[in-house]
Amino acid sequence: MLLLDYLNIELVKRERLVYENNSFVLLVPFWAAWPFETIIIPKRSIQDITQFTEGEIEQFADILKVITVKYDNIFNISFPYSAGIHQAPTDGGEHKEWQLHMHFYPPLLRSASIKKFMVGYEMFANPQRDITPEKIAEILINVPNEHYNLG
Repeated sequence: MLLLDYLNIELVKRERLVYENNSFVLLVPFWAAWPFETIIIPKRSIQDITQFTEGEIEQFADILKVITVKYDNIFNISFPYSAGIHQAPTDGGEHKEWQLHMHFYPPLLRSASIKKFMVGYEMFANPQRDITPEKIAEILINVPNEHYNLG
């Protein structure tokens, strides 16, 4: 499976790995075009969330909390993002070739007031990024996992 092969490379290199627990890895993919874009990938072959074990449900909740708290702590605000879970098709087939994963696409760039949205040439040609995935991973690694007071 391509995504698991990619994950194994990231686990060896550890250049863009932000957080991992027993079941999942949070990393900045090498193809990231959005500032602070991340992906969560299970460490084993899983096609959809109904295949999670009880332990994986807890581990998934853990990694979701880690990334959302890290996002909030980057600029000390409630950090907006779009997220989506990619699961196997629901056409009744097994789809063993599929690997569940989840993307996060936040629009904030260098501060709470600087946003980035894909427009024009970026949408139809080549996204421009002014920060590397490795630098984003370094920033996210160093952001606390504990919530600050939003109030």
